[in-house]
Amino acid sequence: MNQLARTALVLAGAGAGAAVLRRAASSRRDARHGDRWLVVTINRAPTDVMPHDTPPRPLDEFGDALEITVRPAPGDRGTELAARLRDPASPASTSLPSRLAGKDPRQEVRRALREAKSLLETGEVMLPDAPPTGRSDTVGGKVVGLASKRAGGEGVL
Repeated sequence: MNQLARTALVLAGAGAGAAVLRRAASSRRDARHGDRWLVVTINRAPTDVMPHDTPPRPLDEFGDALEITVRPAPGDRGTELAARLRDPASPASTSLPSRLAGKDPRQEVRRALREAKSLLETGEVMLPDAPPTGRSDTVGGKVVGLASKRAGGEGVL
């Protein structure tokens, strides 16, 4: 192996190592500070989002378990509704296996924020059409079903 290839290999390894260390530090920080704010932008005025300092119904169901803030969205684009758990979730409950199993407590907060946004903007909680267009008795249908189930808690597919 020539000198240039060896140098490229060392630099690539150093870059990959730095990325792994940065990711590990980020994971430790998130585990230590598992109290990140989850935010949705709602196309309504702040006074419509939390009248009389009462959170929307899906978030109100959490009681005192959530901290909730409302502020104008940048560029006059509605209102930002933010929520986070008062007691940070444990690292075990926010791990990848817990998230995939639907056991991450933040998933319920994400769901409640999406439902609050839907209620405030349309007056109802928007749900996917049923029955689904795919067949659930095929391998592809089962994969789509699992992905859709996971997307409900994470907010993404």
